[in-house]
Amino acid sequence: MPLFVPSPQLLRPERLLGSPDRVPDGRAAGTPEALRAGLVGLLGGAKVLSKVSDLVKYASDASPYRFVPQVVVLAETVADVAAVFRFARLNGRTLVFRAAGTSLNGQAQGEDILVDVRRAWTGARLLPDGVHARIAPGTTVLRANAALARHGRLLGPDPASGRVATVGGVVANNACGMTAGTTRNSYRLLSAVTFVLPSGTVVDTGAADADERLREAEPALCAGLLELKREVEADPALVARIRAKYELKNTNGYRLDALLDGDTPVRILRGLVVGSQGTLGFIADTVFETVPLERRTSTALLFFPSLADAAAAVPGFNDLGARAVELMDGNTLRALAPVRGVPDDWARIPREVAALLVEFRAPDDRTLDGYEEAARRAVERLALVRPVESAGNAFTRDRAVAAAYWHAREAFVTAVGGARPPGTTLITEDFAVPPARLAEACTALLELQAAHGFDAAVSGHAAHGNLHFLLTFDASRPEDVRRYAAFMDAFCTMTVERFDGALKAEHATGRNLAPYLALEWGERATAVMWRIKELFDPHGVLAPGVVLSRDPEIHLKGLKTVPPVEAVADPCIECGFCEAVCPSHDLTTSPRQRIVLRREMTRQDEGSKVLDELLDSYGYDAVDTCAGDSTCKLACPVGIDTGALMKDFRHRRHSAFEERNAEAAADRFALLEAAARTGLGAAARLPDRLLAGVTGAARAVVRPDLVPAWLPEVPAGAAKALPPTGPREGAAAVYYVACVNRIFDSTGGGEHASLPQAVVDVSRRAGKPVWIPADLPGTCCATIWHSKGYDAGNALMANRIVERAWEWTGRGALPLLVDASSCTLGIAEEVVPYLTDRNRERHAALTVVDSTTWAARLLPDLTVTAPLTSAVLHPTCSMRHLDVVGDLTAVAGAISGEAVTPVYAECCGFAGDRGLLHEELTASATRQEAAEVLARDHDAHLSANRTCEIGMDHATGRRYRSVLIALEQATRPPGPGNPVAPAAPDGPHSGG
Repeated sequence: MPLFVPSPQLLRPERLLGSPDRVPDGRAAGTPEALRAGLVGLLGGAKVLSKVSDLVKYASDASPYRFVPQVVVLAETVADVAAVFRFARLNGRTLVFRAAGTSLNGQAQGEDILVDVRRAWTGARLLPDGVHARIAPGTTVLRANAALARHGRLLGPDPASGRVATVGGVVANNACGMTAGTTRNSYRLLSAVTFVLPSGTVVDTGAADADERLREAEPALCAGLLELKREVEADPALVARIRAKYELKNTNGYRLDALLDGDTPVRILRGLVVGSQGTLGFIADTVFETVPLERRTSTALLFFPSLADAAAAVPGFNDLGARAVELMDGNTLRALAPVRGVPDDWARIPREVAALLVEFRAPDDRTLDGYEEAARRAVERLALVRPVESAGNAFTRDRAVAAAYWHAREAFVTAVGGARPPGTTLITEDFAVPPARLAEACTALLELQAAHGFDAAVSGHAAHGNLHFLLTFDASRPEDVRRYAAFMDAFCTMTVERFDGALKAEHATGRNLAPYLALEWGERATAVMWRIKELFDPHGVLAPGVVLSRDPEIHLKGLKTVPPVEAVADPCIECGFCEAVCPSHDLTTSPRQRIVLRREMTRQDEGSKVLDELLDSYGYDAVDTCAGDSTCKLACPVGIDTGALMKDFRHRRHSAFEERNAEAAADRFALLEAAARTGLGAAARLPDRLLAGVTGAARAVVRPDLVPAWLPEVPAGAAKALPPTGPREGAAAVYYVACVNRIFDSTGGGEHASLPQAVVDVSRRAGKPVWIPADLPGTCCATIWHSKGYDAGNALMANRIVERAWEWTGRGALPLLVDASSCTLGIAEEVVPYLTDRNRERHAALTVVDSTTWAARLLPDLTVTAPLTSAVLHPTCSMRHLDVVGDLTAVAGAISGEAVTPVYAECCGFAGDRGLLHEELTASATRQEAAEVLARDHDAHLSANRTCEIGMDHATGRRYRSVLIALEQATRPPGPGNPVAPAAPDGPHSGG
């Protein structure tokens, strides 16, 4: 046992509730041994998660339900999926598939085997015809579109959760989004699918001999599908009913028109797969017909006196050819005020007001001009209101403004959910009515909500008659559950009998609407759905209770209680938007799972064995392997900063001795800085194996989270002397050389100038000379202490750097240029809470500029003389916080014929020294990005943060450097000593 390991009990919740729905102590050991051993023998230990903390973290998703599985399997291949199917069938077990966990109705939850099919199933590529694309099911819609957009194409479905929702999940639920409607959804555009049946049979519907193979492998399934087709087609009333139901968006039940549209078993199967919600088999691969990317857009947010008035205006915009018409009521608009990019005055919008977000898209300006002119004439005839100053009620082509509008719309569920009363469960409903009756449906819905005591938020894809609304109630109170049940009965009856609408337009049946399936479809059609299920899954292996259930109260079972935890996490609705950007989500836990685990701890009682097990795992799984980069805050529409929470937990685990030592280190940082530089210089002369052995031994004795490991990519020490600069008078900026660039060499082993030298040279060349203060040693942005939760040391250094910067910049007269993006973020933002009142005033007068932004400002005064052919970029998490990724891209684009940002570029997880403390974190975080980088050669690998560059060096074997070094090299004037030629490509890393 290493020394200095903190007690897990230090993170024990302050209050334990002893909730009736807590995980019982009988499950403290996790997966039953026989089940665990059977699956490990089948798949190997790395693919089976069995700790109770593993089971709890998968128990919740974006739905209002919570079911703790018996075991979690990480399926990586079709063979894995087939093996689990066989295991479940032979052992009388059931299973469900989980991808992104963004489903809203419980279709990805179960109480036996849960199969995670997100991690290994990624990739998207356009096929040679330039129209179709092969997309792996675990690929998010966002990343698929990023890959396709390079070729002027997109997916048709565009769900609001597309940043995290996977393509397989989109197909399985026929999720649509803002523009897909009934013509651009998965049912219409899925050309082929590779599908694994519960029997283990693999069907590639795109194969020329697919029907022949299916008849050989599954004769009963083929015969049964054709028989169902004959029966349905022989019933004219049923045929008419099916066709009528799909004139609207409808994802309630199985896609029965597949029996009408498909003329062979394989084609019928392809149609039935769409919207099957994981109950018929596993989607292992997809081929989509893509749609053109219409790059010209005009967007308006129009405000109306009431929801009914807004709804009444929708048909007019549809007639004009609007690509999207989105509806938001006053409750929604007010709840969106805290969302990043949304005007603050939205918080004052009256509740009776509503808005339409209208967008026209076109391939060229001339076509868009026509759309805009017609739209302006239509707007002039509308009785619009201006409830707040920011309400412009005008169309704009400004991409930034439009992006803010769409970001707000996409945040609907999470933002409204985040503003819900503490302790309440969030229910997300969606339904569709004929678009011409949308205004009537809005009025009826508001009346029904009021009658049952709900003050809900309403939004929707109004162009398609599709409304969404949110309800909140306390699932721990039986009377609240009864009120919700009564509302659902009345709502479903109203939708079907008054409007002949679809009870689920795009969120799919799940568990939530299973009791109401026959109400909408009738007994005859519902019986057909039961027969489909029995044909595909005769042993009932897949997702029991999802889509089809004979339990009239299944939608009321397993409702999720939401116990209070730390205040920063309480607004979380467990939507999972944070997961795609989290460096540790494939290694240990995601931000959502960290919060889910805390909530389960709080549900426990005194003396709980489950609580002890959860705490034992939480230290490494949640706290130690959190990069602390807070990209989760950027991804979360309500800005929940789980990274900050983990830093607070690190602080709670510190002893007084550790805090004193950290403060002393801050106080004497000049000595430590010099020692580190000297030590790196000495280490550069020693074998990597020796250094790895020494640090490994020290980590085993002390504690891995305190002693860094040695990596061959760690550079030598930097030169002690910084480049000379002229006096401050006449300088365009004060240049703060970050401590990482004062400690670590940045010359690539002498291949090029150091970063400080490059910044000085290129700034002088552009006519904007910089000045480096003499007393930089001993200063730091404080991130070293902030990231580890050392509050006293953090406060000391935060105040020191602001006081020095105040002096260096002439009390804010000059900008402070910082050459590492994480340090820019630290000085510009993260130090503020730790400053004295006086230093907070000083800080407010400072202008802190990141090196990428500075470089972008230099471009007009520079001439590129030695351009690169291609460069691959690594935008850091700090750049995203600072919103300067565009500057990195602009600089790289100016000096390179091609500047590529990988589709999977996210936080590298190196996080200062966290990648040295937990090498596995960076390896996991960069796995997909590194594969993209290594798939082709580039002249340069560019970023602008030294430790992130080291992390990417380690992940890829390529040498990353600051984009400012590349800028200086590319703009050297021709002449003696400055040969104008492209820089040598960044080849494999050679260490040193």
